Amino acid sequence: MKNRERTLVLIKPDGVQRGLIGPIISKFERRGLKLVGLKMLLVDEALARRHYSSHQDKPFFAGLLQHITSSPIVAAVFEGDRAVEAVRQLMGATDPLAASPGTVRGDLALSIGKNLVHGSDSPENALQEVSLFFESNELVDWDWDLANWIIEI
Repeated sequence: MKNRERTLVLIKPDGVQRGLIGPIISKFERRGLKLVGLKMLLVDEALARRHYSSHQDKPFFAGLLQHITSSPIVAAVFEGDRAVEAVRQLMGATDPLAASPGTVRGDLALSIGKNLVHGSDSPENALQEVSLFFESNELVDWDWDLANWIIEI
């Protein structure tokens, strides 16, 4: 792959509670991203604070912590050509009412505070975020035969 990247996707508590894990993961897979890590977990406050540390001085920080720790999440790592950009595009705008139809948020969410998913916003942050949620031995390198039909190698 020319620009092979890995990126983190979190299906937040609202997505888990609404039974949207499968449809959300499927959207990324159908786009042509390769799933290399997947797990369900309860996020404790310490992990939530590390994950959202860039927002600690913002007025909505407490709400972020409360939401992400309120119920299980699903953490996934996707790999692909410009994966960070592809995931961000498929998630849609943070405000679901501004998100394009066809995106996760544009099709399935209504409010900023319950917008279903998180995705890394840069390749650098993706590396850091993946390491927060996954040990290296939890990520699987595997031969993906479909790659030849999706990207130029």
